[in-house]
Amino acid sequence: MTPAELDAMALAFPATETGTTHGWPSFKAAGKFFTRLRPEDDSVVVYVDSEDHREMLMEAEPETFHITDHYRGHPIILARLPTVDPAWLQAALQKRWLKLVPKSVSKAWVSS
Repeated sequence: MTPAELDAMALAFPATETGTTHGWPSFKAAGKFFTRLRPEDDSVVVYVDSEDHREMLMEAEPETFHITDHYRGHPIILARLPTVDPAWLQAALQKRWLKLVPKSVSKAWVSS
């Protein structure tokens, strides 16, 4: 995937916009942190189900998934944009988005 494809994917979710988080460009859903591209390693920040899930992903696909000390202790994984499966990323972002937006927004989008 390219950064432009990530932008299009993230912004396709309703109530999602660009913003900043801790001084870095990011995407926000309903005003809350959704994801961001880390230009320093060309990775996207993705919430996962648990730290155990994160460890399993890193073990299964170390060329794609990794973590930095900053994200330890959080259910977050870093996915290298050039090698991440777009379908996996879409599903992971959708799961996070559904947790952030009001039910009225998610219900309207899912039923469309």
